[in-house]
Amino acid sequence: MRHIFEPALYYNAFGPYEPVLRVASGDTIVTKTLDARGYDQQEQKVAERGNPLTGPFFVEGAEPGDTLQVTIDKAYPNREFGWTRTVIAAHVVDPPYVPEIQSDVELARWRLDLQGGTATLIEPETRLTGTTMPIEPMLGCLGVAPSRHQAISSATSGPHGGNMDYRGLRAGVSVYFPVFEPGALLFVGDGHALQGDGEITGTGIEISFDVELTVRLHKGKEIGWPRGENADSIFTMGNARPLDQGVQHATTEMLRWLRAEYGLDVMGASILLGQCVAYDVGNVFDPAYTMVCKVPKRWLPRK
Repeated sequence: MRHIFEPALYYNAFGPYEPVLRVASGDTIVTKTLDARGYDQQEQKVAERGNPLTGPFFVEGAEPGDTLQVTIDKAYPNREFGWTRTVIAAHVVDPPYVPEIQSDVELARWRLDLQGGTATLIEPETRLTGTTMPIEPMLGCLGVAPSRHQAISSATSGPHGGNMDYRGLRAGVSVYFPVFEPGALLFVGDGHALQGDGEITGTGIEISFDVELTVRLHKGKEIGWPRGENADSIFTMGNARPLDQGVQHATTEMLRWLRAEYGLDVMGASILLGQCVAYDVGNVFDPAYTMVCKVPKRWLPRK
C-alpha cells in the first residue's frame, strides 16, 4: 500500500513517541521533510531548529530482535534555495590553525535548479560565488527509536541510526536497522542537496525534501548496527567517538554479516576484508562520528 503523509508535527529526537502513521511490511510512505533549521518547502519556519524529524512511522509486527529494511525510493529537494555554514569545524584542523578559520558570515545561500540537478552559490560574495555544482541528494537523518525507551537527539547517532550524514544514503539504497521498540518507530529528516564527506562545516546544502520510503520487516533477524546495500556494495555503519571505535563497530558488524549470511568463517571473512574493504567517512562533526565499512558485491560468495 502507498501512504501519502503530510506532516504537521516534528521531533528533534529519535524516541518512543506516539506514531503518526501505521504501515505494514511492504508499504511505501510518501512524505516531506524540513531543513535543519525547521523551514519547509515554502521557506516558512514550522518547527524548532536542530534536524526536526518526520515520523515516527509504526511498522505493524515489528518487535525487538527483528530487522527493519528501509528502501529509499526517492529523496529529492523540493524548493529553490538551500543554505550551508561557511566555516570548517575547528576540530578537523590543526589547533594552531583555528584562528585562521574565523568568519563573520554564518550562512551561505545556494540556488537550486531542480530540473537540471545543480546548485549555484549566490551569497556571500567570494571568489567562489557563481560556482555551480551537480547535486547529489542524500538523507542526513534516518533511523528508528533507540533501545531502553531512550529519546536521543537528532544531532547524533548510535545503533539505531540517527544523524549519520553518510553520502551513501540516497535514492536506490536499502538500509537495515535493528528494531528496539514495538513498531520500530521510523524517523527521517535532514535532507542535503549536496555534502562532502564528513559534513565538516556541520551542514550540507540544507533544504526541505520530498521523500518516499518502502519498509520491509525481517522477523527474527537480529543485527547490532545499521547495514545497507546499493547496486554495487554492501556496507555497515558504526557510530561512536573516537573515530576508531566507529571503525570497530562497523567492521565487527560486517564480519557478523559475512559469517551469518555468506557462509564465511573468520579466516575467509578476514581475507576478503583485508584485500577488498573500503571505508567511507560519514559525520565527523557531531557528538558521535560515523564510519562505513563497505565490500563490493562482485567479491561476495553466493548466499
